[in-house]
Amino acid sequence: MFDVVIVGAGPAGLACAIAARRNGLKCIVLEKGTVADAIRRFPTQMTFFSTSEMLEIGDIPFLSGASRPTRVEAVKYYQSVARAFRLDIRAGREATSVRPTRTGFEVTDATGEEWSCAAVVVSTGYFDTPHPFHVKGSELPKVRRAYDEPFAYTGKEVALVGGRNSVVDAALDLYRAGARVSIIHRGQTFSEGVKYWLLPDINNRIASGAINAYFNRTVREIRPGSILLAGGEGEEIANDVVWVMIGYTIDSGLLERAGVHIDPVTMAPQHDPVTFETNVPALYVAGSIAAGKLNNKIFIENGRLHGEAIVQSILATKSG
Repeated sequence: MFDVVIVGAGPAGLACAIAARRNGLKCIVLEKGTVADAIRRFPTQMTFFSTSEMLEIGDIPFLSGASRPTRVEAVKYYQSVARAFRLDIRAGREATSVRPTRTGFEVTDATGEEWSCAAVVVSTGYFDTPHPFHVKGSELPKVRRAYDEPFAYTGKEVALVGGRNSVVDAALDLYRAGARVSIIHRGQTFSEGVKYWLLPDINNRIASGAINAYFNRTVREIRPGSILLAGGEGEEIANDVVWVMIGYTIDSGLLERAGVHIDPVTMAPQHDPVTFETNVPALYVAGSIAAGKLNNKIFIENGRLHGEAIVQSILATKSG
């Protein structure tokens, strides 16, 4: 019988596990991938917006080679923190159900193993379920949902669908690796949240014709050697590879099956904004999943602070 089972070993989940360990709670972390798995799947050369100290957990300094850490540095940091605190993390164990019982909860993982506990924290993040993309040809093998690195695409016709940071970063990365880049975005311009230091770079590349941008367009059909656009003149552009980077959606199934109320508009789970306890007693949410679709509200920088509040709530209930 555990005091708490944490679902997800991202920064917020790790912060919860550290707070639990420091307060003497028996805790286990179930993770369907590995530690910091979402960060591991970021583009290989990605650099964080925040400085390293804003990403620290457990009061362990995060030392990086520059003012903003890289993806590799972040993965190594969070994995080293998990080892330093000797956290009990079961990698490759996806939680499939959280069932309330008379004494707490039974958490079942994909292998069928059950874990009994008094409290549960769900910290499954935001970057596992891409928004649906129902376009003819989207099943073709050249269609990708996550960008990795540019060097396999030198000399090829590549396209990126979307208008946020991920698209701008990838477009510049691919352009500098020698790919012929096209951006397709349904808006009139890039999203407001694009990093301010990237805008002059991408806008200059578009103005010079080095990168093609098709604003006020959507994809009507993806063909083996081209993409057919809707809007404007209904262009057909040559294409070898296309990344569809239109964001992610919250997978709230685990919470819903446990009885947590999900807002139909924001997809945010009902929870106390101070303790992060949901409408199901002793079932908590931590990190970006607490914001639902409003993923510009919770980041690593503030999600890492949820753990202490959650553990104090668990302790108060336990002592009461």
